Amino acid sequence: MIVCGDDALAHRLARELHEVYGEQVTLLVPALPDAPRTPAGPTGRALALFGRVTAAVTRTTGTGTPADGADPTGALRVVESAEADDRALTDAGAERAAALALVHEDDETNIRAALTARRLNPRLRLVIRLYNRKLGQHLETLLDQAAAVAEPGLDPEKLDAATTVLSDVDTAAPGLAAAAVAGTSKVVQAGGLLLHAVDRPPVAGQAPDPGLCTLALLSATAGDPAGCEGSEHSGDAGPRLLPDDRTVAAATGRAAVTLEAVTPAGPALPPVRLAASALPVASLFSRRLRWSLAGAAGAVLALALASTLTTGDHPLHAAYLTLLDIFAIGDPAVGEPTSRQVLQILAGFVGLLLLPVIVAALLEGLGTFRTATTLRRPPRGLSGHVVLLGLGKVGTRVLARLRALNIPVVCVESDPEARGVAVARRLRVPTVIGDVTEEGVLEAARIHRARALLALTSVDITNLEAALSARAVTPELRVVLRLYDDDFATAVFRTLRTAHPGALTRSRSVSHLAAPAFAGAMMGRQVLGAVPVERRVLLFAAVDVADHPLLDGRTVAESFRPGAWRVIALDGRGGGPGEAWRLRPERLLGPGDRVVVAGTRRGLAELLGRGGGRDEHGAPDNSVRTERR
Repeated sequence: MIVCGDDALAHRLARELHEVYGEQVTLLVPALPDAPRTPAGPTGRALALFGRVTAAVTRTTGTGTPADGADPTGALRVVESAEADDRALTDAGAERAAALALVHEDDETNIRAALTARRLNPRLRLVIRLYNRKLGQHLETLLDQAAAVAEPGLDPEKLDAATTVLSDVDTAAPGLAAAAVAGTSKVVQAGGLLLHAVDRPPVAGQAPDPGLCTLALLSATAGDPAGCEGSEHSGDAGPRLLPDDRTVAAATGRAAVTLEAVTPAGPALPPVRLAASALPVASLFSRRLRWSLAGAAGAVLALALASTLTTGDHPLHAAYLTLLDIFAIGDPAVGEPTSRQVLQILAGFVGLLLLPVIVAALLEGLGTFRTATTLRRPPRGLSGHVVLLGLGKVGTRVLARLRALNIPVVCVESDPEARGVAVARRLRVPTVIGDVTEEGVLEAARIHRARALLALTSVDITNLEAALSARAVTPELRVVLRLYDDDFATAVFRTLRTAHPGALTRSRSVSHLAAPAFAGAMMGRQVLGAVPVERRVLLFAAVDVADHPLLDGRTVAESFRPGAWRVIALDGRGGGPGEAWRLRPERLLGPGDRVVVAGTRRGLAELLGRGGGRDEHGAPDNSVRTERR
């Protein structure tokens, strides 16, 4: 396996492939400007570099032992190169590798390397990190076609996994949004199905409602603001992924993540155009102007009524004459009764008052249309909203996720040209342009009446400063921080928990949430999505039953392995619509079925191991793996 990149996602992905799947991994990293090019191999400067880049990953989780018990330095190596060109990929072993992950932050760099790798090895499985989803769909099709042309005899069934385009931001956005707003649903699209998972709060003395099935039990301290989130090393008090019915029944007073519904995926909705919902008519005029218009209308009605009572005219005729007088169209009431003359004078006076109101309405309406494409300011009475700090790649997708859930949001961004500013303008989301470290910026975002703060900038110190400033204003505010360094995140969490024991504080890492999905795709499996459960991740994958003896010939109940994997539904191609969302426990799985499986990282590594290349104890079968290479 080759991982090409030099950020947190690349390092976590290399470690995931090595420790969870037991694979031999080559990490291709950019060379320092003044560093000589290092040949392939785990020696010298490359080995020292690998120790440095993986230190941040291994510090908090322990050294770990590879699944096959091999020496880490024998299965992990580093290749340095200025760019991922032909020579660098050849040195990394692209011509004989099983899979290549291109996870640079720059989309163009990943695309260039993907085209080069496909030319060097048409059978190479490619996993590409792209932020542009539309471009990713076209690129996936293009590279699959290139592989088919280069290898005419290649089985078309294998092309489904030949090229996979993923976005780490899309994978992490639902988890970040759910951390800020408790009780939100998590949706995973599985082919023609939508899997709806929901957080269920704990009920004292009662087991959680399992829904269709229980995907996870949260930590025993999940509802305690002072409690620490669980991980793989939390023991029985930590989160329990894919528990059996007996465990769920005994878990009284614990929160859970349950599968609420499985529904068919409908057609994509057309893009929303500028309509009344985007620009309400009432927003054309201010409240003061609307009251002025109402007063003028009331004065006209009063004059018309007085004219009817004094002259005996029909109400419509009296209103008509009144309007003529107001707009100075009628003739002077010479020789008319005194009441008529008085009413004409009053109508002319009302007309003088109405003229500036009409001019103000025209100016306000014109100003509203001119500012329809500009950023909105937070309304004065806004409350119960989420303050989103940072409109980069991550912040933009989280913003779209929150608005899809109809959650009010106020954004804060220091760069007016950031990619998410245009999205906020299109969605009519109130946005404050300013540096969050400056006084008054958070106050302008109405932080004192917000329900949560999402600090998602790319700078840890900025996120921390924003959290501390927000807690100084609202001590009970729910805070979610995006932090890169695990040690720093742990120290921040403990300090904020001690200083504010009554408030919820959570930290999330995009690379931690996205790495399992990238690793699964490198193993050639169709990983459909991931649902974060505190500091663990639950993966969903599409699996052909015929390729896996642990599923073939077993019932749905027999194939369930608690804590490892569970069959959730049939893929849209595998059965009727009634079966797709409710699999009976006694339903027998056969070679023609394609199912959606929920599993842990290690569970899927065992279930979806390369062609079942594991021995009876679950250890990797090195001979099988070596033969395929």
